[in-house]
Amino acid sequence: MKKILFLLALTWLTTASGQSNNFVKENYDKIDTTITMRDGVKLYTIIYVPKDKSEKYPFLIQRTPYSVAPYGGENFARRLGPNEALMHEKYIFVYQDVRGRYMSEGYNKEVTPYIPAKKTNRDVDESSDTYDTMEWLLKHIPNNNGRAGLYGISYPGFYATASLPAVHPSIRAVSPQAPVTDEFIGDDANHNGAFFLMDNFDFMNSFGKERSGPVKSYGSPIFVAPRTDAYKFFLELGPIKNTQSEKYFNNRSYIWNEYLEHDTYDNYWQQRNIRSHLKNITIPTLVVGGWFDAEDLFGALHTFDAIEQQGTGIHNYLVMGPWTHGAWARDGWTRFATYDFESNTSKYFQDSLQTTFFNYFLKDKGSWNATKATMFETGGNRWHHFDRWPPRNVREVTYYLGAGRKLSDKKSSDQRAFDKYISDPANPVPYTGKVQARRNNEYMAEDQSFVMGRGDVLSYESPLLTENLTVAGPISANLFVSTTGTDADFIVKLIDVVPGADGAADIQRLVRAEVMRGKFRNNYVVPEAFVPGKVSEVKIHLNDVLHTFMKGHRLMVQIQSSWFPLVDRNPQKFMRIPEADENDFRKAEINVYRDRAYSSSIMLPVMK
Repeated sequence: MKKILFLLALTWLTTASGQSNNFVKENYDKIDTTITMRDGVKLYTIIYVPKDKSEKYPFLIQRTPYSVAPYGGENFARRLGPNEALMHEKYIFVYQDVRGRYMSEGYNKEVTPYIPAKKTNRDVDESSDTYDTMEWLLKHIPNNNGRAGLYGISYPGFYATASLPAVHPSIRAVSPQAPVTDEFIGDDANHNGAFFLMDNFDFMNSFGKERSGPVKSYGSPIFVAPRTDAYKFFLELGPIKNTQSEKYFNNRSYIWNEYLEHDTYDNYWQQRNIRSHLKNITIPTLVVGGWFDAEDLFGALHTFDAIEQQGTGIHNYLVMGPWTHGAWARDGWTRFATYDFESNTSKYFQDSLQTTFFNYFLKDKGSWNATKATMFETGGNRWHHFDRWPPRNVREVTYYLGAGRKLSDKKSSDQRAFDKYISDPANPVPYTGKVQARRNNEYMAEDQSFVMGRGDVLSYESPLLTENLTVAGPISANLFVSTTGTDADFIVKLIDVVPGADGAADIQRLVRAEVMRGKFRNNYVVPEAFVPGKVSEVKIHLNDVLHTFMKGHRLMVQIQSSWFPLVDRNPQKFMRIPEADENDFRKAEINVYRDRAYSSSIMLPVMK
């Protein structure tokens, strides 16, 4: 959940090899100030201005809820900007505590809703705050060239996106990176209505702490909850309502309260969906994301798509690499989990794309020749340059669940066939095979063989591939199911079965997975109970991939009804889950159909 805070701290405070710790202090003057917004609220802002006055400089801005520290004119950051090259290029770097966070005045709203028709100066949002900040900077910071760019990763990525509607004319380049985008459908808080328990519980323990006014530090977390085994801890915690006990949140976090109160895609979440406001965007926009981003993969893909679909998309660009959340900001990124990418992928992005992008659009320096989509292919270890995303040369290939736990490109001819399992909330399927206190950051590429002995996971496998198969774009699963309960979750995983070397066991490497809370299968706003025993269709949209299943590998699809404690437990009873008691959680028998009438399947966009 928006955990870029730790990554930024690591990136900023670690100096590059051979670089003077005093580079910033030797080359920049620092200004600590406040900027007054149209409603009178003052936002704390730190500005680093190049000492060299031989040229005029553009602004490069990050607005953040995670603190612009170090505070005080005598205290300098060790690094500036999104990468070292841009720091040496010399920009006027601007850092701002957003409204209601750290040293800024005002009240902070979770993913502040955009107000399209502002009537008074009291109608403020992140777009207006960015606009007012630019007005002040242009008037009060000398030696600027009249241009500005914004960037940010995760929550700061949202603030970059939020500058685009009603954008200030001086803003000429924006890079939302892993931006928080729609927290009910696919980012951070929920995926398809299923609440991401572990990440939010941990994150809101610190981020969700309230304050009485501007502070340099929020101090200790809301509560102390030591643990060594996250699965055991959250299972013993019990129903999610127990998080409001005196021992834990106890209504001391307004955001946690809002999360539990709004358990459908109501006006609260709809207002926070920035996608609907990304219309006719002409500002050059570089959207960045990672294939292994456990927090905001959805945000990167769907921010790009929203701009593309609601305008000309003339200067809209997408970069997707083999990265976890924010890993493109690291000095090096060549490996992850069992992958070896055979190159420094983060360095490629920083030098060939990010630095070039800002230099060209803000300084008229160099050239910008990037294609619409620059995408790294996992499995094949190469970059692709497409003139659109998803690419043009793909065909839809459907694999059907078949008898004997096989995947087939043909529908079954059986009159009535299904596979079944018992889903037990008291014994949920773990999301990882590792025992860890916090989230296993490698779970999105983890070997899934740890669930193979469980009776509540269905696995279907293709024959050996006789040639390479490259999947490029969004994946969709179409399940036909029935349950003895009135609600159920469904998790679908696409897996690359990699042959083990020298007689070792095969590696069931996860490629993509997603969850759907069953009651939202037809409508996110109005949930619908399952009728026990009745066959229902459940469609699940999995995020995009660009992955090659190599010759000699197999495809595998796994289906299950819990993914714990990544996702909270579904009581399998139609109700408001935040109000569930322990006795509301019930076992359910789940049938997944694979016959002529009800052909459960997964659709892959395969490159020709």
